[in-house]
Amino acid sequence: MSAWQASSPHHGPGRDNKIGKEEMFGMLAAVHAWTTRDHEAEWQEWLSWLDLISERMLTIKGIETEVTQPEGLSNHAPVLHVQWNSDELNITGEEVAEEVARNKTRIAIGSKTKDNLTSINITPNQMQPGNAEVVAERLHGILSQKRAPRSDKLKAANVDLNGHWDIEVSFPSSKSKHKLFIEQDGNWIQGKHQTDFELFDLIGMVESDDIKMRSYYRIPGNSLTYLFSAEVKNEKLTGSIYLGEYLTATFTGIRTPYDNKRRRITIPGGPPLAT
Repeated sequence: MSAWQASSPHHGPGRDNKIGKEEMFGMLAAVHAWTTRDHEAEWQEWLSWLDLISERMLTIKGIETEVTQPEGLSNHAPVLHVQWNSDELNITGEEVAEEVARNKTRIAIGSKTKDNLTSINITPNQMQPGNAEVVAERLHGILSQKRAPRSDKLKAANVDLNGHWDIEVSFPSSKSKHKLFIEQDGNWIQGKHQTDFELFDLIGMVESDDIKMRSYYRIPGNSLTYLFSAEVKNEKLTGSIYLGEYLTATFTGIRTPYDNKRRRITIPGGPPLAT
């Protein structure tokens, strides 16, 4: 499992090294295809697929679409952005992306939400002829559904997470000691997450007994999002951490009491007068 996490195609130090004969022949085939394909015709075909999907999306009231062209060489392809007000359709881009990722017909798309505007992003360079029609109908079926408005009001928090928590994280092939420094204000959490490598920001929410938190770690060439799902029972914090391509870890933690002794502190007026 340790080797698997460090090998291609996962991000990490071994991504460019652990290559087998299948990848070698795949690269040879890719270079051959690149030198013989009609790039302009292929690009126009991609745009026609995005136009087909866009036209289907625009039949839904409140949907707006835009095709953007790539600015760099990485993932060089046009992208269709489908945007709407999440308060009007009562669904977010992340929820749409999760639905089509987990259930048939499965589609891999990007998503984004800022304030009450949300979107999904469709890139055609991995699609095959006939896929655009499938994508258009699948997304139209989801976004055209009538949904009851969702209340923004959260259920009151039943737990108090304030303080310093020492947690033991069990990854698929190892264990690690982390720390959470949590400040809770009603339903909302802010604080810090200390890992083996760095201290970074922690945000989260509590609804009834349900705790969700997130922290984000980034270095050049790699990034990792920690998504905590937890509960507190008998003063123990337990749950799971979704780690994307690095699978899911579990953890347990206890609140560490501070030394609350109150005593005077005297500050010397200068260097020591004697040793």
